[in-house]
Amino acid sequence: MASKTQSRRDDLRTKLIELGEAEIIEHGLPALKARDLAAKAGCSVGAIYNAFPDLHHLALAINGRTFRRLGAQVAGAVEPLAEAPACERLVAMGLAYLDFASQNTAAWRALFEIDMAVGEDIPGWYMVALEALFDHIRRPVAELRPDLCAEDVEFLVRGLFSSIHGIVWLGLQKRISAVPRPELSRMITLILSEIGQ
Repeated sequence: MASKTQSRRDDLRTKLIELGEAEIIEHGLPALKARDLAAKAGCSVGAIYNAFPDLHHLALAINGRTFRRLGAQVAGAVEPLAEAPACERLVAMGLAYLDFASQNTAAWRALFEIDMAVGEDIPGWYMVALEALFDHIRRPVAELRPDLCAEDVEFLVRGLFSSIHGIVWLGLQKRISAVPRPELSRMITLILSEIGQ
């Protein structure tokens, strides 16, 4: 049974994640500040650092929730298409990704704005959430390209993710190289429909 101290710390962690998530949704990742969070949580700044080693780890916890929500939306899009052709499932995933990013733009952006590098000590649960997302892509890609070795399937999975992410990122940022928002769905559909050709 957890001690009272541990229970209080767990409760504070949950509260900070919820408050931090609301802050990111409202103002973006750079707005995540310890002093502001402490005031909203009704705790000292030091209490935040008892719950999390630093704000980076708090942001990771928030992003973990976002990854799980994104994964659930992607899974929900392909679940009814279990018997559909692999290309159709890929298109459904790409469009679900676009919808999630459009509906949760600040939280989605925070997934990629956080300072994280390859080789850094990334929590296991974070990588599990990320891999679950890639897993949805991996299955239809392996069906469509049985000629590829496992390593090349991984390259293609990450390449497809990067391509769709880039289209969505540029489109939602309204960059000069992007297409208008109504055309993003069409672009994603065209690209992913070509994978099996």
